[in-house]
Amino acid sequence: MSKIVGRTLDFLEVFADQKRPLSLSEIARLLEIPASSCHDVIQALQERGYIYELAPRGGYYPTLRIFEVAKIIAAYDPVVLRADSALRSLRDAMDESVLLSKVQGMQAAYLLALEPGHPLRFLVRVGDPVRSLYATSAGKALLGSLGEPALSAYLKALTIERLTPNTIASKAALRAELEEGNRRGWFLNREQSQEGVTTLSGRFVWSSVIYIVTIAGPTSRMEPKLHRAAEALTQACRQLELPPPPRPND
Repeated sequence: MSKIVGRTLDFLEVFADQKRPLSLSEIARLLEIPASSCHDVIQALQERGYIYELAPRGGYYPTLRIFEVAKIIAAYDPVVLRADSALRSLRDAMDESVLLSKVQGMQAAYLLALEPGHPLRFLVRVGDPVRSLYATSAGKALLGSLGEPALSAYLKALTIERLTPNTIASKAALRAELEEGNRRGWFLNREQSQEGVTTLSGRFVWSSVIYIVTIAGPTSRMEPKLHRAAEALTQACRQLELPPPPRPND
């Protein structure tokens, strides 16, 4: 990543982390970069209307311009527009968190996170990567999409860390789970990555790119509806993989 781009993103994210106005010296200390570099970023963002100074020596804070730009971008995201209705229906039917992630190489990042009505819920942040491919259902859906050479290379390099008492114990067991998941069309994480949490994931392909849909929630709620959730998940993935209907003027 370009150094200046990375520094600018760090600059914006530090305000989300601190949740308060920050002085130039505070920003420099928190990001561990020279004050002169902070000043250059502040000046550029001020000129574009993305940050303002509350008062002389009162600190800086982002303006709502970031929010307005982000809203416009999100409103026209082609993948989210395509998937939003189906995934909201899935969320409403299951009343659990429904997540959409996009695969790129050996990683997947969350594009959409729809929350249920329950106060106790599974949360991720949009933009975060799917972690622990061998322990999460989304990670298994990614691994299940690999050809044999790529999967064998991954397994050869893999060191399994026991995240919970239920984390998969061996590479042979992982391979067996991937084969089972490919056969039935969905992948299961029953408290393998986080105690008390069960997730199911399926995948679909759109424009030659793999996307993963995940239903996640507390095991106590997920277990009674596991089979119903699996059926709804595979149906949603089949629906999303179909070509979109033609527009009236096509």
